[in-house]
This record gives sequence, structure tokens and C-alpha cells, in this order.
Amino acid sequence: MTEPAIPEPASGLYPETPLSARIDRVIRRIGEALSWLWLVLLAVIVFNVSLRTFLGIGSIALEEAQWHVYALGFLVGLAYCVQSDSHVRVDFLRIRMRPRTLAWIELYGTLLLLLPFTALVLFAALPFVRDAFVSSEISPSPGGLPLRWLVKAFLPLGFALLVAAGFARLLRVGAALFGARPHAPEHRTD
Repeated sequence: MTEPAIPEPASGLYPETPLSARIDRVIRRIGEALSWLWLVLLAVIVFNVSLRTFLGIGSIALEEAQWHVYALGFLVGLAYCVQSDSHVRVDFLRIRMRPRTLAWIELYGTLLLLLPFTALVLFAALPFVRDAFVSSEISPSPGGLPLRWLVKAFLPLGFALLVAAGFARLLRVGAALFGARPHAPEHRTD
């Protein structure tokens, strides 16, 4: 019996399952919608630098806005990178491996590294955000932004999306490794 062909991850993600397709679609839509944040970040940076350079006006609120927009884009972007398989890889090792070996590495990496790490961050982030919310945390800097707890709330949200992306990836890799094997044609005698 032959093993099912496992596609090269670079040529297309692992085969979808109905649940992984739904999770991926939600993450892709969120990632695409929030990709506009990078233009917002660029505009805030250009505006802040222009004020400082040409008018000699510095703004703590604009600097903090840069950090907040970057944090939001980065935290949500992590899940999108996992979903689209566009995160950093060690390519000089990957090109020497068979697709099946890569799928096993993906499976173990997701089970032993990605999901436990994200669970640990979520476990630590929830009290962090709760404390910031309860105290109505604001910037300690004069002229800084209020509602710092709101930005901190994106930490568990971003990592929850990362867990979802990791789970969807796990489903796809599982389908590639353990999916239905092709059946040999039955021998008919009539």
C-alpha cells in the first residue's frame, strides 16, 4: 500500500479539513482587515517625525500611539502568519527534507512548542490584563494615552488567535499524515 502524497508546504498548505478551513477563513479575514494598521502606523510615524523635525514639537501621545498600533498589528499578525505559512523558516534545512519529514516536524513543533507556549502566555496574560482593567491603567507619562488596559487586552486576544491558528494547522498536518489512505482497487472475479 502506498502512503498518501503530502504536499510541499511551500507549494500549498497541508490539506484542509472542514474545521481548519473555517478557522483559517476567520483568521485570514481578521489578518487582512487589520493589515491596514500598518498604513495607520506609517502615517502616525511620519506625522510624529514631521512635527518633531519641522516644528520642534514632540508628542508622547503620538509615540505611545505608535507602540500601541504596532503591538496590535504584531499580536494579531502572528496568527495570520501561522495561518498563511508566511513566518520565518530555516530554509537551508527545509529544502533537504522530504515533505513527510516536514509534516512530522510541523506536528511535533505545534504540539510541543507552539501550543504549550501560547497556553503559558494566555495563562500569564489574563491576570495582567484584568489588573490593568480593574485599576483603569493609563500611561504613567505626562501627556500619555489613557486606556492602556485596552491595548493590553490584545495580548490574550492575539494569543487566543494564535492558539486557533495552531489548532487549525495541527488539523491540516494531521490530515496530511493520518488522513484516509487511498484504497487499492478491489479485484473482481465476475
